[in-house]
Amino acid sequence: MDKLVENLALTLAFFSRIPLPSRLSDQIGHKANLGQAAAFFPIVGFLIAIPSALVWFIASLYLPATIAAGLALGCGLLITGGLHEDGFADCADGLGATPDRDRALEIMRDSNIGTYGSLALILSIGLRWTALATLDPLNGVLALLICNSGSRFVMTIAMQISQYARENGLGKQANNMPQSSFVQAILIAFILAIICGWLWGSIALILACLTAWLFLKRLEHRLGGYTGDGLGAMEQIAEITILITLAGAWS
Repeated sequence: MDKLVENLALTLAFFSRIPLPSRLSDQIGHKANLGQAAAFFPIVGFLIAIPSALVWFIASLYLPATIAAGLALGCGLLITGGLHEDGFADCADGLGATPDRDRALEIMRDSNIGTYGSLALILSIGLRWTALATLDPLNGVLALLICNSGSRFVMTIAMQISQYARENGLGKQANNMPQSSFVQAILIAFILAIICGWLWGSIALILACLTAWLFLKRLEHRLGGYTGDGLGAMEQIAEITILITLAGAWS
């Protein structure tokens, strides 16, 4: 039980800026490993989506859908600190600026944002914003829960079938993910998608896995594997895919 609590606390601390109670944060030992906690990725994604879903539902009852969608996405950014958006932007800058592998990795480490990163953020936020705004209040809640849980799961695909492109870094922990954790993450992600979206929830998650996998192949071709920024980009691509799919099915 202590190990389960430690993995849950570690995943919450990594994916969000939500202050953890001391009894939870104290459970994170110095040997805690993100790869070992991968089964909790879809669960934590679901949990941190709840505040955004509540903001969306309440705001959409009294405000235009476009404003409610913006408030919901803003809430999500506050909770995550823009973690995945930052990775998406860095990845776009690195891959877009140069064909050279080492230079691309160097650019991705740079905290400054360039043209490609700016465009990636505009497209990511814009597509998710408009897709959410097409949904009614209840379906918007379900879509947010599915896309946040499913998008965290797709990162485990890279962690399971690919390799880390750098010699060191936080993402290197992902190489230690047990296969059992990957299987558990798959089951949890699809159970949540089915509960919230039935057939279309499953279809949206499958499409998200496909688009994220295609992007992973691009990373492997350019960099020889994935990076932490690459995982963030996969998460964003999955969110976009799920929201667009559900917007097309439910609006």
